[in-house]
Amino acid sequence: MAVSVVFKDIIIDSHKGEYSVSFNSKSLQGLANNSGTESFYIIDKNVADLYSSDLESILESEMFLLIDASEDNKSLDKFPYYVDRLVSKGIKRGHTLVAIGGGITQDITCFLASTLMRGLDWIFYPTTLLAQSDSCIGSKSSINSGKIKNILGTFTPPQKVILDINFLETLNKQDIFSGIGEMIKVHAIDSPESFDEISKNYNNLITNSTSMKSFIYNSLLIKKRIIELDEFDKGPRNVMNYGHSFGHAIESATNYSIPHGIAVTIGMDMANFIAMKLKLTGEENFYRMHGVLEKNSSTYRSYPIEAEALINALSKDKKNTATQLRLIMPNEDSKISIGLYDNSSEFRSYAQEYLNLFQR
Repeated sequence: MAVSVVFKDIIIDSHKGEYSVSFNSKSLQGLANNSGTESFYIIDKNVADLYSSDLESILESEMFLLIDASEDNKSLDKFPYYVDRLVSKGIKRGHTLVAIGGGITQDITCFLASTLMRGLDWIFYPTTLLAQSDSCIGSKSSINSGKIKNILGTFTPPQKVILDINFLETLNKQDIFSGIGEMIKVHAIDSPESFDEISKNYNNLITNSTSMKSFIYNSLLIKKRIIELDEFDKGPRNVMNYGHSFGHAIESATNYSIPHGIAVTIGMDMANFIAMKLKLTGEENFYRMHGVLEKNSSTYRSYPIEAEALINALSKDKKNTATQLRLIMPNEDSKISIGLYDNSSEFRSYAQEYLNLFQR
């Protein structure tokens, strides 16, 4: 993939019609100029603090809600407060919700837009790398209920997505690595060649904004093809969960101490290792992919992960059958594919072996 990509708008076809992703390096200026009575802004509090002068006209109005972007705050029991706030500030049919933040702000806004007053339009300004390169398209919202994570949600696409990579300048390194983990994932799903391309350019992603923008753009183009084929996640789109079954289990086993995209990075590496041990893929494929996956998760490689806790969490995945685990792993051609695998003592021993070898 050449770095000299022309960043035209990406048009996504959804069940509610088309929506666009526009790359705009002056999005904050546009927000300040366009704040008005037809929009209600839902903003990550950290973003509001970092960009308070740029968002001044919005923050001086009544039409905004600040969100602490935590998992607790996208739980169902928090939504009465959000609804009360919006209603008390005069939200009406015909208003547009504008989300400014990362994935949690996106989930909250999308869920509100799909249910409040039987449906409102919404627009998304993603401010994290993970949101810009992955979650901003695909229509999904995921809301927690009680102790059950992401059990509620809708498919409600935004009216448009405005993507400004200048927001990435204020992210910490772990948020960058987390976003890159999802970018690596989608390139691996696309083809071994796409994975090798992002792997070869890994160091440039950190230091070169043009390279970063190119790979964000390519990540969205790859995901666009998959979600347009299977918007409601009934079949082919499931492959987007590569690294996630293991990654979610790692998050659970460590009480969410490892950032999501980094847990997914380790999850991909673990999936590849177990696929190699099960002779689904070759040893050369594991080591071809291992280098960049290890590099992207290096700051959390020493974090203790208990194999028993991980397997217990993996066994509770809703996609499993009574006796088998539904997992996404590479095959003999290094293509990422979905299969059912016995939750056997052999499988568990391979998981333990991986942790013994690669957690240090």
